[in-house]
Amino acid sequence: MPFFMAVAHFYWLKTKDPVYKNITKAWSKGVAIFFATGAVSGTVLSFELGLLWPNFMKNAGPIFGMPFSLEGTAFFIEAIALGFFLYGWDKFNPWFHWFTGVIVGVSGIISGILVVAANSWMNSPAGFDYVNGQYLNIDPIKAMFNAAWFEQALHMSIAAFAATGFAVAGVHALMIIKRKNIKFHTMAFRIAIVFAAVAAILQPLSGDISARDVAKRQPAKLAAMEAHFKTERASPLIIGGIPDLKTKEVNYAIKIPGLLSFMTYDDFNAEVTGLDRIPIKDQPPVAITHYAFQTMVGLGILMLLLSLVYFFALFKRKAWFNAAWFLKLFVAAIPIGFVALEAGWTVTEVGRQPWIIQGVMRTSEAITPIPGIRYSFYLFTAVYLSLSLAVIFMLYRQIKMVPKLYDNEVTRPIS
Repeated sequence: MPFFMAVAHFYWLKTKDPVYKNITKAWSKGVAIFFATGAVSGTVLSFELGLLWPNFMKNAGPIFGMPFSLEGTAFFIEAIALGFFLYGWDKFNPWFHWFTGVIVGVSGIISGILVVAANSWMNSPAGFDYVNGQYLNIDPIKAMFNAAWFEQALHMSIAAFAATGFAVAGVHALMIIKRKNIKFHTMAFRIAIVFAAVAAILQPLSGDISARDVAKRQPAKLAAMEAHFKTERASPLIIGGIPDLKTKEVNYAIKIPGLLSFMTYDDFNAEVTGLDRIPIKDQPPVAITHYAFQTMVGLGILMLLLSLVYFFALFKRKAWFNAAWFLKLFVAAIPIGFVALEAGWTVTEVGRQPWIIQGVMRTSEAITPIPGIRYSFYLFTAVYLSLSLAVIFMLYRQIKMVPKLYDNEVTRPIS
């Protein structure tokens, strides 16, 4: 969202249209809300790592601790820049004030990339030698820039823009349908949907890069994603379906012959490793991974189609922007980016099981042996639910206060 805010601010500086200034101020409050709740949820995460995964942190902490430390630095820069932006109106040079908003966005992206780099290390361990149960010759730089960091960081960053863009655009589309502050919400919608649409069009490309990396480094995960039980040449791409673990078949699926081989190795006749080549004790949960992957891909395709519809309307059917059915498409799309994002993380984490560090440490070896740990799970769940309710309440209040605080345009709702 800081990038949406920065674009609106740029338009204000260039055009002096007060609506853009009002959009910037409204979105900056949303950024502040997410930043504050993000700080709390991040603190909870640090406690979770120490309490739930002590053996993991004992061994992995010295190896992949650098990106977490740098993420803390990026977080503090983001906090300082956000403070400058929120309280710098009419106090700083206008372009310096705008630049502080850009820094909020850039530092936020860097922060996310650094966290994803730590996660990618779990999927593609590097920067150490594992000898007789000992972690030797530690190189934090190699650990941070492991073989999977770029693919994961690219995929996640684009997903963040797509999910946030569709959610923000959908909220403004809903307000347009209700005929409330139409100019304000129309301009806000156009900024957000461009970010969302461009990201959604680029996402399949980053997904293809990620899938090829997974095929090379985590064949068990790819096999579970596709419910690919048998190693074979000309492997079909499976769309949908219900995996049957007993018969090793996928029922009710659409199978496109050879396409999985081509998408993975650029060869329709290439051999793709199936679960039959993976020891049972090293196989991830197939059903969860497969359903999550299908959900992610399906919703990703849906966002891609919506993006194409938007650009078609932009260049060929501008009248659609005033049509309720067109705006309702984007209202319906409010949650799908975040559902796809969570499904993607489910694929990443569940698909790596039973390993917490791929091929090195099992999840069962990393978790705390302390009994009654489920109660801390209940506590953390309650904290996150409370944060969610707080965010929903504050965002709802911000949207309701647009006519009073950010735009005095008076319009009559559709009867």
